[in-house]
Amino acid sequence: MAYSIKDVFYLSTKATITSGTSNGGSAQLDLSAYIDPIARGRTKGTGLAVYKAYFSMGQETDGEPIDNGEAGTCRFGLLAGAGLGDNATNGITLDTASFSMTNALLVSSGDFYGPKTQTSAAYNVARPMINGAPGMQYVSPSKDVPYVIVRDNVCLVYEVGDQFTANHVLSVRLECAQISLDQATLNQLLRTQTV
Repeated sequence: MAYSIKDVFYLSTKATITSGTSNGGSAQLDLSAYIDPIARGRTKGTGLAVYKAYFSMGQETDGEPIDNGEAGTCRFGLLAGAGLGDNATNGITLDTASFSMTNALLVSSGDFYGPKTQTSAAYNVARPMINGAPGMQYVSPSKDVPYVIVRDNVCLVYEVGDQFTANHVLSVRLECAQISLDQATLNQLLRTQTV
């Protein structure tokens, strides 16, 4: 499971956050080509080790940065094996537990704050930047301790806090590798990644 540059590859997906809408949405990434949770004879099962998750947020118009007047906010994350499919904004409602550190399916998560929220008293605190805009990433896998997915999908999900004034694209790039798993580790991961 050690990080090796020769084994690492990238997977990505994106979701469009529609302006003027609330609740959540999702984009499902099919991982079935990379995962085999069944050990057969001497052949070990395989999982997908996610070492890093890089998030980006931008206006839907190609190449256009986020306007200073954008006041939209959202919580976003990656859920292993959630099986939510592709849902437009307002297509699903996610509860707080979806983004909680106690959720065993949570691969990575964070918050996004539009630039205009920085002038509001409610958001008047220093915030780290995500892709040039205020935000915060709460949990993320690492090269030392990757999140190993043994389910056939991972979903990029988001829940809108304050409505966006323009359509935005939330995207993620996963730095990952296919790894072999012994039966005990595989069984433990299958139990913890139950929806």
